[in-house]
Amino acid sequence: MMISHTRRPLSLTLRVLFFVATAFGVSLVVISQLLLSSIEHHFIEQDADEINVMVNSIKKALHQSPTDTVKNQEALSQAISGHHGVYYQVERNGVLHYSSSDINFRPPTTDFPVVKNITANTLQTWRNKDRGYRGIVTLVTIDKNQYRIISAIDRDFHQGFLKIFTQSVALILFGAGVLTLIAAGLGVYQGLKPLRGLRDQMDFIQTDKLDSRLDMHSVPVELKPLVQSFNHMLTRIEEGFIRLSHFSADIAHELRTPLTNIVTQTQVGLSKERRTEDYKELLYSNLEDMERLSKMVSDMLWLAKSENGLITPSFETINIQEEVQSLFDFFEALAEDTHITLAISGNTSNISGDRELIRRALTNLLSNAIRHTPEGKTIKVVLVDTANDMVGISITNEGSTILSEHLERIFDRFYRVDPSRQRHGDGTGLGLAIVRTIVEAHKGVIHAQSNSYSTTFTIHLPVDGPSH
Repeated sequence: MMISHTRRPLSLTLRVLFFVATAFGVSLVVISQLLLSSIEHHFIEQDADEINVMVNSIKKALHQSPTDTVKNQEALSQAISGHHGVYYQVERNGVLHYSSSDINFRPPTTDFPVVKNITANTLQTWRNKDRGYRGIVTLVTIDKNQYRIISAIDRDFHQGFLKIFTQSVALILFGAGVLTLIAAGLGVYQGLKPLRGLRDQMDFIQTDKLDSRLDMHSVPVELKPLVQSFNHMLTRIEEGFIRLSHFSADIAHELRTPLTNIVTQTQVGLSKERRTEDYKELLYSNLEDMERLSKMVSDMLWLAKSENGLITPSFETINIQEEVQSLFDFFEALAEDTHITLAISGNTSNISGDRELIRRALTNLLSNAIRHTPEGKTIKVVLVDTANDMVGISITNEGSTILSEHLERIFDRFYRVDPSRQRHGDGTGLGLAIVRTIVEAHKGVIHAQSNSYSTTFTIHLPVDGPSH
């Protein structure tokens, strides 16, 4: 046999911490990248401005003594004074004219485009002898001499600053991340405090305290739907427990009465010698009680199976008028004995349902009506099509009035309109409960109404059945 292991979901704390850490980390990385990019762009803009000043100073120096090479080179040497990390190289007609250092920028800058407008976007970067440079190539013509000016700035200083800054930012991000996780953990712990309080309240609720309810005013607004649903569940459990308790008590009472009758009659019958006819009468009486017990047990088992979904209706097309007429034929003899008339009127559409269950429901209603109809009266069955594709079946019998407070519970198991009345030969007390269960299984409704001269049970069933 294979055992499947269900992976336990992550705790709420870990989920929140993971979400916070992810969101915070992504946000900080994006912000840090934007910050670094902004700083680097600022350095480039700064270099562009400084190179622009260099080029203008070099051009100004080239205009001084353009025919005197020595003086011109001297002017170029003084062109940029007080600047550090700046380099320039001037070529005249393809020949090196002046270089501010011994660094030769020609090989890497040979293919660089000549720029007229110096901006951050036109600067070029390259490496020479393990150092990085940012610069530009410009041309100027003086007295028919073409000068090619290579201006460069050492970018390693800025790169070093960015490296240190990046390390500092990373350290700050790590520290901020740790503090954020600690704060988030504490926040989650405090945020879950109401749930721990609810847990303590739930632990307090036992079977003898099902009337207890969770306090909705002591929890945050986010937990109110949960508390409300839990309280509703407790209400349903309490009602079910009460019904079960009452049902158990009713079962004990209903079973005790026929059992007591059987035991008592048997003891009386065995107390002395009696005639054969007396023993037969005793056996017939005991048989009646045992048959009632058997039917009661059968009905209780059917109700239990139905409530637990163990009875699956099989649906087919049913002609309600034909079913009622066939039941009239079945009850005809019993009705004639009590001079009761059975009458049917109207017609309905065919419905989709379980034929046996529908017949059982109608049988219980008709037998109940016959039991409570005085001699010489009429039981009327009216069939109509109602709105919303529903079929209406009304069974009306003349007789005593059922008060409204009894009508609300008449479909409960073992409920007695007259508690003092014993049901010798008067059914098991489960017939109307079975009717309601069958009707609800077909997604229908049933209700009862009573006035001073008659009582009516009305069933409404969908034409297309519960699957529609």
